[in-house]
Amino acid sequence: MSAGGSASARAAALRAAARKGWWRRVLAWLGVGGRATRRADARAALWSHGAAGEERTARLLAELQAQGWVVWHDLMLYGRRFNLDHVLISPCGTAVVVLDTKAWRRTWTTGLLHGRVYCGPDDRHNQVEKVASYAQAVAGVAGLRPAAVRPLIVVHGSPVAGGFLEVMTPHGLVRVLSPESLVPTLANGAGAADLWRAGALAEQVGRVLSPYVDRR
Repeated sequence: MSAGGSASARAAALRAAARKGWWRRVLAWLGVGGRATRRADARAALWSHGAAGEERTARLLAELQAQGWVVWHDLMLYGRRFNLDHVLISPCGTAVVVLDTKAWRRTWTTGLLHGRVYCGPDDRHNQVEKVASYAQAVAGVAGLRPAAVRPLIVVHGSPVAGGFLEVMTPHGLVRVLSPESLVPTLANGAGAADLWRAGALAEQVGRVLSPYVDRR
């Protein structure tokens, strides 16, 4: 599936469900769809906003694909229900990157406060911990060392303080990056290309991943 595909589908489903039935369609046509429709539209807008962020990340990652990285979008892990926005295999064949896209408030800065990640006044640390747990789960199911699977977050909209944060969580270190820092950070962290090793790692990881299916 393309980047943001499941989020876009979720937004469309929310809008459609809010207008199901002939009377709701009439009200929507008249522009008086009611409180439930407005709530559904607001939720759908959040999903669409997230999908747009994932699409922007995918455009950035196209540069890495040209450098030999394997890049997948919108996946789920065998036996689990959470969504993996992007999974990357380094061209040196030694690292898997579990990358999550966030689209946070543009007028607030993302930074660290007492070791926790905040976007403006909002504590977002639980979201960071989730991404670390996703990476740990990928390592476990794929039979890899935890250190071989690296959790990253790229934040669109909200400026990341210094462009780069390193955050400790119970599941390990997470890097939180601005879009401008994403490609240089990944490219500079890759070693010499080893196509055989990278292909073997991609096959090993690919066996436990599949396109994401929203079961809500």
